[in-house]
Parts: sequence; structure tokens; C-alpha cells
Amino acid sequence: MSGAICSSVIADETAIKKSLVKTNPEIEITSVKPSPVPGISEVVVGNEVLYMSDDGKYLFQGYLLDLEAHKNITQEKLAEIRKVSEEKVRPLVKSRLAAMSTDKMIVFSPKDPKYKIFVFTDIDCGYCRKFHSQINDYMAEGIAVQYLFFPRAGKNSESYNKAVSVWCSDDRKAAFTSAKKGENPFARKCDNPVDEHMQLVTEFGLEGTPTIATASGTMFPGYLPPKELVERLKDAAK
Repeated sequence: MSGAICSSVIADETAIKKSLVKTNPEIEITSVKPSPVPGISEVVVGNEVLYMSDDGKYLFQGYLLDLEAHKNITQEKLAEIRKVSEEKVRPLVKSRLAAMSTDKMIVFSPKDPKYKIFVFTDIDCGYCRKFHSQINDYMAEGIAVQYLFFPRAGKNSESYNKAVSVWCSDDRKAAFTSAKKGENPFARKCDNPVDEHMQLVTEFGLEGTPTIATASGTMFPGYLPPKELVERLKDAAK
């Protein structure tokens, strides 16, 4: 019986892969496994989780919920994928950030910081603005914030041009803070590290802003309040 089950699983996986490759010849399928729902397989493509009927005819995206166990199965899988991905990229993050000079970042720091973090930020991101609105609170917790630009709309977008203008301002920190309040910086151009920051974004596989990274390569995606961030940093240092 076990041989028959194994053959069935392999047949399902083959049908699913064949269907997906037919739709997109360049697709890179990480894994195909049975889901908790009979007749439905879990398909991991990069950092995404999809679901597909075992015959390869139907594909759908969204959360798979276990109502009896009160679990979001999809979110649990995504968390597992992120953890594996972060472990793989951590040495790269550590080495690349160690090589990044503070002269190429906008730094807000208390006199004697207990922690130093790198924050990839988008001028127009709502949660990035919320983060910076509390910059004095982060510094009061002993955190030095080293900003790098991640204009999510890409090179030459409005957010990208704002980042360049901020960098080229006479007072970068003041211009940065004003831009985070929604004020448009005076348009300027000069030699700047924005493209270099964006290259790190690509290398690290970052997808959202803000993304917080430590010198050890640990990353925290999303906004974290000052006191919660301190606790995360303490745990990361153990």
C-alpha cells in the first residue's frame, strides 16, 4: 500500500509541475507537498505559497485556515520559509552591511548607543514615516538608527527622486525628517548611494519597508515600536 501511495504522490507532483511550467516556462518551483485538504497540494514558488488541485487543473492563492485548530496554515508555512531564507542570507547581510560606511547612510544616534541597526526605508511608506516619527524614542532606548534607501517603486520613481534630493540636501537629517512628514524636498542631484542601497535590497531579497537589520545579519521585517524593538535586539544578541 505504501508503494501505491508514494506513486500517487509522485504522479500528483508531476501533474502539478507540468501544468505550472506550461503556464510559465520560467517558473522555479521550490516544493510540492500534500496539503491538509484532500485533493489539494501546497506549492511553494520562491517565497510564495500557492495551492493547486492534484490533477493540476485548478490553482488558487490565499490563506488556508484550519478552523478546528484555529490555525492559519499558510501563515505558518510563510513563517517557515522566511526563517529558512533568513538563515541562508544572514552571513551575506552581515558582511555587506559591515562594509557599508556610515558616510553612505543617514544616521540618527544617541551619544553612547547600546544598539546599532540598519533600516531600509521608503520616503513615502506610511509605516516608515511612523517609525521615523518616533526616532527620539528609539534613541532614548539607546538605539542608533542608520538609514538606507529602498524606494519600492524603483529607480527614477518619485520616491527614488525624493531620496536623491534628500541625500543631496545641505542638511540631510533635516531634509529626511521633513520628507518623512510629507514635505517635498527641493529637487537636487549629486553623487549619492541610493543605487548602492537598492543593490543591497536585491541581494538580500527584501520585499517591504521598513526592514530592520542588525550588524549580525538578523532581520526584522516591518515596523516595530521602540520598546518591542529593544526586546527583539536583546534576544538577537543572546
